[in-house]
Formats: sequence, C-alpha cells, structure tokens
Amino acid sequence: MAQNIFKGLGIALITPFTQDGEVDYKALTRLVDYQIQNGADFLCILATTGETPCLSTDEKHKIKELVIDRVRGRLPILMGCGGNNTRAVVEELRNTDLRGIDGVLSVCPYYNKPSQEGLYQHFRAIAEASPVPVVLYNVPGRTGINLKPETTVRLAKDCANIIAIKEASGSLEQVDEIIKNKPERFDVISGDDALTFSMVASGAAGSISVIGNALPKEISRMIRLEFKGEYEAARIIHHRFTELYSLLFVDGNPAGVKALLHEMGFIENVLRLPLVPTRITTLQKMTEILKTLKI
Repeated sequence: MAQNIFKGLGIALITPFTQDGEVDYKALTRLVDYQIQNGADFLCILATTGETPCLSTDEKHKIKELVIDRVRGRLPILMGCGGNNTRAVVEELRNTDLRGIDGVLSVCPYYNKPSQEGLYQHFRAIAEASPVPVVLYNVPGRTGINLKPETTVRLAKDCANIIAIKEASGSLEQVDEIIKNKPERFDVISGDDALTFSMVASGAAGSISVIGNALPKEISRMIRLEFKGEYEAARIIHHRFTELYSLLFVDGNPAGVKALLHEMGFIENVLRLPLVPTRITTLQKMTEILKTLKI
C-alpha cells in the first residue's frame, strides 16, 4: 500500500501574473526557489490558491514543467487534479504525463452535491485510475458538500492508493474523528492556516499552507517544533500570525497572500477575474502587521 510522503509544510503555490495578466514565469521561478531555501517540505501546484480554474491547458502544462524542472527532485510535488465529472477526471489522469509529480490532490465534486456513496465511488474511481498516490481534498465552503469522516476512513481502508486528506472543513471535531479511526498509513493534512497549530497538535501530518507562500520559514518552524513536542514555542509562533490568518482570506483567496507577496517585492498584485485584488484597507492592515513583526 502507498505511504504518505507529504508531511510538514506544504505550500499551496500561487500563480503570479504580470501587469497585463499573463503568467509571470520569472516570478514563479523566484517563488519556488524561495520556498526551497526557506523550509518548505513539499509543493502543491495547480490547486485553489494557484487560480487553476482561470488557467489555460497550455499554461497549466508550462507551470507544471517549470516547477518540476526547478525543484529537480529536492521536494515532493503534489498536483491538483479534480472536478465534478468523474469520467473526465479519470481520463485526465490516464492521459496526463505525471513524470516528476509525486501525487495528485483531488477535490470533492462541486455543484453536483453527491451523496456520501457518490463521493466514495467518485474517489474510488480516481484512486484506481491514478498512476500516483491520491490526496483527498475536503473544502465544503467551496464545494457545497462535506466528505464525512466515516466516508474518508472508508476510502482510506478500501483504496491502497489514497494516502491522505487535506481537511479544510473547519471542524476540529471532524479532524479528530478521522485521526482516531484512520489506518496508520493514512494521514490528515491541514487545509486551514488558522487551524494548523491545533490540527498538528491533534496528530495531523502537516499543512498545505497559503500563508506559507510568504512566510515559509516561520510556518515551517512552527510545525517542526510541534513534531518535536515543543508546543509552547510553536504556540508563540502561531499567535504571532493569528490576525494575519484572518486578513489573508477576508477578500478571498489568493487575494490576501498575493497582496502580501507584492508588499514583500515578489510579485505584481494581479489576479484573474472573477477574482480581484484585496481592498486597500485590508492591505494597509497587513502592511502594519508586517512592520510590527519585522518581516
């Protein structure tokens, strides 16, 4: 059975754009180098934070190849591959060149609102079709459907190729139930920066982080301290960023973290419609926090 290699700090990598709205491959290269040099344990590409629904097939291919080439095997790479048409996702997995990709992140089907049995059959079909390990992605706030703990555990037990779940339900009770009942080889990964400290303390294997795009060194240190049982030191880091966690998402993701990265000099503050840049008032608050934190 496949084992989870996506542990520690994972970065939900953004897609930088130029002022005229094209993918900024030079900025993306700098950002990948920044993650590798500052403690990231793996990268998650072409998922929610990367504005993937607004990328062309050609752009997605170029981003994938750029990241693989830049990483050169130094970190595992998890790639988004999901949707609400099971047959189409299965075909994509069968036809996509996944050399250099270590696993796929597959979101719950959105809009259709399937039953728990429908979710089970959807992910089972994906697991059987995928040539690489599968990480489930539960984010009810975006999909309109919650993958319940009993369904997650059932998939973990029945599908050898399903190795973890990115949990962004916002429910620590749900996370705890999964961790309590899951097979040993299966892991829970935080999908909510504000809950990462608590989830890792409860037994999660790490985080797929948005704020990590900007602050990989600090968030990586927090998680590693927790792994060593040094919870008080980790809690101090967590509390430094509690206000920032909220501000990053108040105008939608990745608007907040793109504004933060712009202030740090990494990228242009450009998103693709229907997303728009964060409000000036939000940006001002984040800038003040950065000054206070001396980052």
